Amino acid sequence: MPVKGDVVLDKKKINRALTRIAHEILEQNPDANSLVIIGIITRGAHLARRIAGIIEELEGVEVPVGLMDIGLYRDDVHSKLDQPVVERTEILFDVVNRNVILVDDVLFTGRTVRAALDQIVDFGRPRTIQLAVLIDRGHRELPIKADFVGVNIPTAKEDEVVLHTMEKEGIDEVLIQKGVGDKTRSSSEKKQSGNTTGKGGKK
Repeated sequence: MPVKGDVVLDKKKINRALTRIAHEILEQNPDANSLVIIGIITRGAHLARRIAGIIEELEGVEVPVGLMDIGLYRDDVHSKLDQPVVERTEILFDVVNRNVILVDDVLFTGRTVRAALDQIVDFGRPRTIQLAVLIDRGHRELPIKADFVGVNIPTAKEDEVVLHTMEKEGIDEVLIQKGVGDKTRSSSEKKQSGNTTGKGGKK
């Protein structure tokens, strides 16, 4: 069933934001060969692949891309009534002494990112971990800040930020649904418990 809301980003604006992120990553990391990119499933993984593709076009370097499921690393996993749906984590490269670019769609409370950081260090000790997000919607609960932000979108805490991607829904767009948010779970959280609507909530 289609999700209704106010469209705040269309395909052109999303592409422009991802291109800007890729340029900023290269400005901060001039050696593209030092980079690896890890996308948080689901939509963060789609965005990670796109950013890697832009970097390859700009630098001629194929940056390794990994996928990460953070369901069992969340600090509230044991408090949920639903059991998380554990998907695959595919990091088929060494992160030691590499500059890791962690990619997610929406940055909200910071709890998804905190879980991702815990999981990354289980694979080794990177040189740096840098966070890239398409949207920062504010309302942080943890002291986490993105290094690269596509768009800052002011929201009420009860709003839902919904990202649709060509890979998943056949369209690139970001919508805001006013005042309908589930205050306890986010898109990543809902994905872990079987909801695949793609709403960027409590991250």
